[in-house]
Amino acid sequence: MDRDYSKITSADAPWLAEPSARAVCDAIATGGYQIFYVGGCVRNALLGLSASDVDMSTDATPQQVIALAEAAGLKPVPTGIDHGTITVVSGGVPYEVTTFRRDVETDGRRAVVAFSSDISDDARRRDFTMNALYADADGGVIDPLGGIDDLRARRVRFIEDADQRIREDYLRTLRYFRFHAWYGDTSEGLDADALAAIGSNLGGLETLSAERVGSEVKKLLAADDPSTAVAAMSQTGVLGTILPATDTRFVLLMIHGSDVLGLRPDWLGRLVALGGDAVPDRLRLSKADQRRYALIHAGAFDGVDLRATAFENGADIATQAHLIRSALAETLPDAAYIATLEQGAEEVFPVSAADLMPVYSGAELGARLAQLKAAWIASGFGLGKAELLGLPAP
Repeated sequence: MDRDYSKITSADAPWLAEPSARAVCDAIATGGYQIFYVGGCVRNALLGLSASDVDMSTDATPQQVIALAEAAGLKPVPTGIDHGTITVVSGGVPYEVTTFRRDVETDGRRAVVAFSSDISDDARRRDFTMNALYADADGGVIDPLGGIDDLRARRVRFIEDADQRIREDYLRTLRYFRFHAWYGDTSEGLDADALAAIGSNLGGLETLSAERVGSEVKKLLAADDPSTAVAAMSQTGVLGTILPATDTRFVLLMIHGSDVLGLRPDWLGRLVALGGDAVPDRLRLSKADQRRYALIHAGAFDGVDLRATAFENGADIATQAHLIRSALAETLPDAAYIATLEQGAEEVFPVSAADLMPVYSGAELGARLAQLKAAWIASGFGLGKAELLGLPAP
């Protein structure tokens, strides 16, 4: 049965029936103003997917939103009032309510906006047609720019002129590939006009902050199968601009191998497989992600025993390293070996320092423990305590 793209229901959009969301809509509507759900929550509801954020759009000005929210007993917070956004807290849940607006001036990173009462103005300043969809409080869908046809076809298309949209905010280049990875139909290929505009504006990517680039790369690589998007990023020069010296051959093989085994996507493992110069710095990875990146990299390229990696750092680290090693060898990963890594992560080393004292102490104690642990791991975690203690010292 074909999906009805003219209306969403609480079955696909549980937030539509949330009393907290309804209270915000009612508060704005009471003043005689329009209020709509907008963007990703509407898009995902039409696709039958969950939404992480529920945003709203209105023809009321920010000051009017504040006054109406307060009158309804809700809490308005001017989180982005200069750009028309008021966060209205209802029932403990924050909702971003943004006034219709149009761009007056852009520099590729930020925009000066003017408020509008026309929903078409608001739609035209967005990035992709599938994101310029609105729904009223009862779920009726409003499609000012024909985005439903693109959504139905899983076609990621810039609104009107692709070159202009990109020049307004160069991050849209990376968003384009990310959205294609998550929502695009790979069988249709990527939009030729979009790719041409992206190729003409590579220099703009260098103006973006490392944090913004890193956030987009992380989201893109977390998609189930970003292969087509990653390959297109390489072909257009985008990947080489944001991450010099990367090579897509092995990450594409890694994605395939992971998919064959039904493994969950791991964006950091895929990032390691891409290679490149100073990647953690270029993407401003968090300290935790830097550490994990380094561990996966060492497991993949330093020739260590991955069973030891699993025991010391967890099966996920060792598994990602195995996937990369398999890609480098152009072979499929070994499900049985991955099961061994998962087993190793759960094992408990049967020998403690107390078992070796007082015969060993200080540096000799540490060396003996290391020797026995290496032997235990090499045995596939099969040697017991007595067998290990019976091994001759080096």
